[in-house]
Amino acid sequence: MRVIVTRPALQAAEWVAWLRAQGIDAIALPLIAIEPVADGAPLVEAWNGLAAYRLVVFVSPNAAERFFAQRPGEQGWPAAVLAASPGPGTTRTLRALGVPAAQIVEPAQDAAQFDSEALWAQLRGQEWRGAEVLIVRGDGGREWLAQTLRAAGARVAQITAYRRMAPAFDAVQTGWLQAALVEPARHLWLFSSSEAIDHLLASPLVGHGCDWSPARALATHPRIAARARQAGFGQVIEVRASQAAVAACIQSLRP
Repeated sequence: MRVIVTRPALQAAEWVAWLRAQGIDAIALPLIAIEPVADGAPLVEAWNGLAAYRLVVFVSPNAAERFFAQRPGEQGWPAAVLAASPGPGTTRTLRALGVPAAQIVEPAQDAAQFDSEALWAQLRGQEWRGAEVLIVRGDGGREWLAQTLRAAGARVAQITAYRRMAPAFDAVQTGWLQAALVEPARHLWLFSSSEAIDHLLASPLVGHGCDWSPARALATHPRIAARARQAGFGQVIEVRASQAAVAACIQSLRP
């Protein structure tokens, strides 16, 4: 059984390496391409004003990577500013980029899901009236956390650090996709985004009206699982978005 990791390229490569280290056959087929914004000046300006914020929320590893790519010189992370992460992947990225672990707020390790709601569970006990908050994200996305922080009295600004695009597959990736379509029982899709499913269905390599009923998928959030079922995947299994949980689930599906 081959596992198809559909995260954006950098995260997909990390996951593939980790899964292969567990003895799992895995390949990277990124279904979301991450591109820089056309104008990086607002990101540089945000860096220059970073100390004014009480909290900076990074919605994904890509948000952190693209934001730090615009860091002026060797500017460090301000000592009084918290960095918020919705899950372990973003936390690993922030720490690798130099944010002190003591300044990172993230969901509990045993949280049922790693998402904005789980992050808010760690933030809601604090006083947010009048606090300046910056949310670093891609183009578009959910507004739930921004709305929740505003309802709690925070002054919330949002900045776009990257664009999400449909993928362009090379010859090897095209072959992997075609093999998955021909032999669905030998493949297992790993989805961490509903948008990735949308891009898969819209790919000209797939074709309109493709029958997904023989295909199987793991989904790291109930919303993603619902989208996979709507798309017609015959078996959809929800799994926590931690590497250990995903590997254990994959191992349990082996004959």
